[in-house]
This record gives sequence, structure tokens and C-alpha cells, in this order.
Amino acid sequence: MNGAARTIMLVDDHSVVREGYRSVLGKQPGLRVVAEAADGVEAYRLLKEVRPDLVIMDLVMPGIGGIETIRRIRQWDRNARILVFTMHQNAAFAVQAIRAGAKGYVTKTSPPETLIRAVMDVLADRIAISPDIDHELALSRLGDLGDETNAADVLTPREFEVLQMLLAEKTSEEIAETLHLSPKTVANLHSLIKDKLGVGSDIELVRLALRQGILT
Repeated sequence: MNGAARTIMLVDDHSVVREGYRSVLGKQPGLRVVAEAADGVEAYRLLKEVRPDLVIMDLVMPGIGGIETIRRIRQWDRNARILVFTMHQNAAFAVQAIRAGAKGYVTKTSPPETLIRAVMDVLADRIAISPDIDHELALSRLGDLGDETNAADVLTPREFEVLQMLLAEKTSEEIAETLHLSPKTVANLHSLIKDKLGVGSDIELVRLALRQGILT
């Protein structure tokens, strides 16, 4: 890669994981890790300070999740390049991350060369999806849910984030505080999510999430 090094910010709440892929990235000429964050709020603050060429982030973090963080970053900078690096192998999470504004999605079970290739692709403004997720996306389109609505297809990134927090047994007040919303707005989103998914109760919502593999 010619010219100045491309700068990268790592966002993951596990320092050992950050150290691991900092080591992998550091061996690549033309790449330089300039910032690290352990949660979405810190990532959003650091992004404004260091303005990296690329953000590599997990989806599961304390406080606001990765999908909501992606949405906020892209609201602030429509040109931000974000690559998700996560354990989630469910296609629904990939769909929601890309819909929120991520340019790539790689699972942590992928070999290092897959991550490096994805980094180069996203820096070149190309979409990058690891092969296992490509396979899952294809299967999800072929899969038969019967009359059941696919959450990945109908929910917005904000609604999907609220759904994840509901499934994690967060109260409306906790969700409201984390996402800077009013409890009434959260209650309205809760109702809208159930309407969109065609379920009448939280028990049915949990069962649907289990069937579709989005209960984490």
C-alpha cells in the first residue's frame, strides 16, 4: 500500500481480543492501529478525535450494542468505514449491521487472512463478507419460515437493537437510559416490534427469537 499508513480504531470490550488482532494488523505494511475502545460510547468519542480510516468493531459490548454504535457513527459521518468482527454467525446480525452502515462483516472464527482481506476491501470502499456468513445469508434466503416474519427483514437497526435489549431482560427504563430515549418511546418501539413480527406477547417474542437464532 503506497503513501501514508491507513489508520484503524479497534472496538472490543475484551483487551486480549484487541491485542490479538492488533498484532495481526500490525504485521501488515501500510496499516496502523491508532485508537482502541472498550464500548460504543468510548468508540463514538474517540472516532471524533482521531478520525480513523477504518473502524473494526464487535457487536456485543457493554451499554449500547455494536449495531446502535454503527448507526450513530454513520449519522455523524456518512463516509465512515466500519468492519464488524464478531462471534455472531447468524445472518440476521450481518443484515442488520450492513443496514446500519457497516461495510463489512467477518466472524472471529475466520482465519487471519480473511480479516486482512476484508480490511483491504473496506478501505477500498468494497463490501466484505466472510465466506461463512455468505453461506448463512444464502441459507437464510432459502430457509422456510412458513408464515413467520423474518426479524432481519422487517426491523430497522434501532428496532433490532431494542429487541436485543428486551431479550437480555433489560427494563424499558434501562433501555431508555442507554439509548437516550424516553420510556414512552421504548414502550412504543416494544409494541411496534411485536406488531411487525406478528406476535402478541413477550413469551411469543422470545420463542420467535429462539427459532430464528437471534437470542444471544
